[in-house]
Amino acid sequence: MIGDAVGRPGRRALSVLVPKLRRELAIDVVIANGENAAAGRGLTLNSAEEMFAAGVDIITSGNHIWDQKEIVSHLEDDDLPVARPLNYPAGAPGRGIIQHKGITVINLQGRVFMANIDCPFRAADAALASLPPNSIVIVDMHAEATSEKVATGRYLDGRVSAVLGTHTHVATADARILPKGTAFVCDVGMTGAKDSIIGDDVDCVIRRFLTAMPVRLEVASGPDLILNSVLIEVDEETGRARRVQRVDREFSDDQ
Repeated sequence: MIGDAVGRPGRRALSVLVPKLRRELAIDVVIANGENAAAGRGLTLNSAEEMFAAGVDIITSGNHIWDQKEIVSHLEDDDLPVARPLNYPAGAPGRGIIQHKGITVINLQGRVFMANIDCPFRAADAALASLPPNSIVIVDMHAEATSEKVATGRYLDGRVSAVLGTHTHVATADARILPKGTAFVCDVGMTGAKDSIIGDDVDCVIRRFLTAMPVRLEVASGPDLILNSVLIEVDEETGRARRVQRVDREFSDDQ
C-alpha cells in the first residue's frame, strides 16, 4: 500500500519505483492512494491511467476525489478500479469497495476535523457482513485524527487483514500487527517531492501560514522524490496478517 501520490512528482516516483519494488519484493497486489495525483488535488482519467501503467492495481482516495469533475462520472466504471470513501451518504457516485485480484479493498473516511459524513465504523460493519469469512480485506482509513485511525484498527482487529491510514502525508513509525491479526499503521505517508511540505511547494505553504490569506498551493518540484509504503504479508487461509513492514524509497531524477 503506497501513501498519497502528490501531483506529477508522485506519478513519476510511482513509474520509476513500483516496477522495481514489484520485482524486488515479489509483490502480488499494489494499492495506492491517488486522491492528490492530479496537480495535487483530485484524480483525472489520465493520472489514473499513469498510475495503473506504473504497476498500481487499485487506487483508493479520500475527500479530494471530487476535486477533478471529469473523474466523477467514471467512478462506477467496472474496468476502473478506483474507490471513493464508502461512508459518503447514499447517492454519492462511485464505489467504496473494490474487489480485484482476489482481495477486497474498503475505502473509509474519518469524520474528526473532516466532513461530517456517515459513520465509518458502521459502514465497515455493513461491508464486512456481505463478505465470506476469512476474506483478504485491506482498509484504507483516510482520516486526520490519529485517535480515529487507531480506533478503527482496534475496532476491525481480527475482521480484516489490514487497516492502513492515509491523508496526513506524514509516515508514522507504528506499523504492527494488532492482537487479533490485523496489520495496522497510522499513516502510510506520501509519494512525491522530497523537498516539500506534504508534497506542496514550501514557500506557498509558509506564506499561507504567515498571512492567513487563501494562498494557492502549488505542487512542489525538484529532482529528489520519495515513496512511502507498507508491505503486508497475508495468510490466504485465514485472511489475517503475518507480517507488516515499512518500505520507504527515494531517488533523484538527476542521477
